[in-house]
Amino acid sequence: MNLTDKKYTPFGLVRDMMATADVVANFDTNQAKETAAAIAKVGKLHLTGEGSSRLFPAKHAIMQARRAGWDVTLHTDAGRQSQEYDLSDWAVFAASNSGRTSEVIKLFNDLKAKGHNHRYGLTASDGSKLGELSNQCYVLKCGPEGAVAATKSVVEQALFYHALLEHVAGAPALAGKLKSLGAQVREALTVAIDPALTDKIARAGTIYFAGRNDGVAEELTLKTNEITRKKSDYLEGTYAVHGIEEVMSADDVVIWVDPYEDSEQKFADVLAKGIGLTIIAISDRPTTFPTIRVPKSELSSYVMMAAGWNVLVEVGVKLGINLDKPVRARKVGNEFVG
Repeated sequence: MNLTDKKYTPFGLVRDMMATADVVANFDTNQAKETAAAIAKVGKLHLTGEGSSRLFPAKHAIMQARRAGWDVTLHTDAGRQSQEYDLSDWAVFAASNSGRTSEVIKLFNDLKAKGHNHRYGLTASDGSKLGELSNQCYVLKCGPEGAVAATKSVVEQALFYHALLEHVAGAPALAGKLKSLGAQVREALTVAIDPALTDKIARAGTIYFAGRNDGVAEELTLKTNEITRKKSDYLEGTYAVHGIEEVMSADDVVIWVDPYEDSEQKFADVLAKGIGLTIIAISDRPTTFPTIRVPKSELSSYVMMAAGWNVLVEVGVKLGINLDKPVRARKVGNEFVG
């Protein structure tokens, strides 16, 4: 993928993806320090939203916090299910690009009516309904997106939560890594994809994504629907070899994000040999399988996401799809009316 070849240049989606490298490099890690201090006093943070505004931003933030051992209790669920919880002693952060996602607005209406005083919002829109209902609301700096599928905003949301939790933990370190990370993201976006792999994915009956519960593979599963119009499924961790092989077919493809090295032989035996399907890895090291190599990074989730986008654009272009405008999917999924 690049911005010079005419097969890519017509698409706002490609421009959004390529802009992500600069969004990363120029991100302000200090914008929510005061809110982080308030959340630290509460000690518990619930992250909510729908679809792309929650999957990678929230799950990646929780993964980072657990790996680092930060002393804050974290949870995430979508807006409607969150309404069923007692959140009275939790800070709640909701992400919605439009600021008018129905499930999020209903949750915040409910919390406000109950006198909840730690409601925080993250949106791409000034003067939004979410902003009205939040004690403090932040607006993304990445600018409008040119496609239905959210990309650069998803990464900025993830950076926002990442930086926020560093400040909650009193361990800010992200700022000094962003220039390098931006370059790594750009490299992953533009790495050449073997046309034979693109053909395999384009012909697949179902495209499965396997990987950690850090939001990367799950978000790419959603983007597969929007960008390639192909059926897809997310197989958390090593779920791919724990029963679903019963319904897989030889024409399916499994894209494994950052494989566990000691699980590769099992995947090869059960899926490649047992079924005859194709396994493709996205990794910073050689693997048993055809591998899309990305630069090694201590913030590898962002880099893996960019490589996954690269793959999906190549498949969409191969299939002759309008990458910017799905037939049924909308930029605002379930919009609040009231």
